[in-house]
Amino acid sequence: MLKLIVLGSGSAGNSALVCTGTSRLLIDAGLSATRLIERLALAGVAPESLNGIFITHEHGDHCRGLDLLTKKHPLPILCNARTREVMRDSMKGEKNWHIVPGAGSFEFAGLKMETFPVPHDAAEPVGLVLRHGEAALGILSDVGHITPLMRQKLRALDTLFIEANYDTELLSQDTKRPWSTKQRIQGRHGHLSNEQTAAFIAEMACARLERIVLGHLSRDCNTPDLATAAIRAVLAARELAEVDVHCAAAHEATPWFRVRTRPVPIAVPPPLAVALAREAGPPAPTVAPASAPAWHQMELL
Repeated sequence: MLKLIVLGSGSAGNSALVCTGTSRLLIDAGLSATRLIERLALAGVAPESLNGIFITHEHGDHCRGLDLLTKKHPLPILCNARTREVMRDSMKGEKNWHIVPGAGSFEFAGLKMETFPVPHDAAEPVGLVLRHGEAALGILSDVGHITPLMRQKLRALDTLFIEANYDTELLSQDTKRPWSTKQRIQGRHGHLSNEQTAAFIAEMACARLERIVLGHLSRDCNTPDLATAAIRAVLAARELAEVDVHCAAAHEATPWFRVRTRPVPIAVPPPLAVALAREAGPPAPTVAPASAPAWHQMELL
């Protein structure tokens, strides 16, 4: 069983926890070490029981608590080589680095993991797909625009954790941020807006998708209502209104989400379906017994 809990997500800090029956992997450590330990405890997880910490990129809101947490608990730090080069000069003491590809597949603690590059203003930021058994979870945070590779990697998922950083109108009206900051946020190496995230989900959503967890919402330039409304509108247009949409918050953890709770629908290819129908011949007529009451006939149908 693959499960996800987002310990906190927002402009000030981001961290999530992925668990199976035998493994526990922290995804980013952007909260303070104290806050990480507190929220892990609320989730029923001791930090020393973690198998490792995966870092998507070196920005402070994704690795703020990493140094102190790994000083107290010398856990493996999984990241690509360029991300390590940027981070390690600011780290105190020896660290247990576990270098993984910036684009490739590998296994760690019973999890099948695949990384892929994403456009963001960091050294070598990555997105991530995790698989355990038949379950598939995608993680995409801090992305300026959607690329063809991202579309390829994030298809056929059960759960997607993705950023919806800002509402375009709220950002344009914001008086706290200078023009240069707004340009960086909206740039091709900045963050995804609600509209961009919704457009991507409209492309990749499929019958298998059960849940979307939205993260990294701006405190000033977005709201959970605006973000979820944008996503639900495109899902309804795709006749996928049953997909659960949840917003992760900065100040508290989400509930635990079980990744994949229903079997994947199996579609028989049309040519094979036609051949099977021809081989089977015409269906035999079904006649309900004359004595069967009307409600029973409806149940048979």
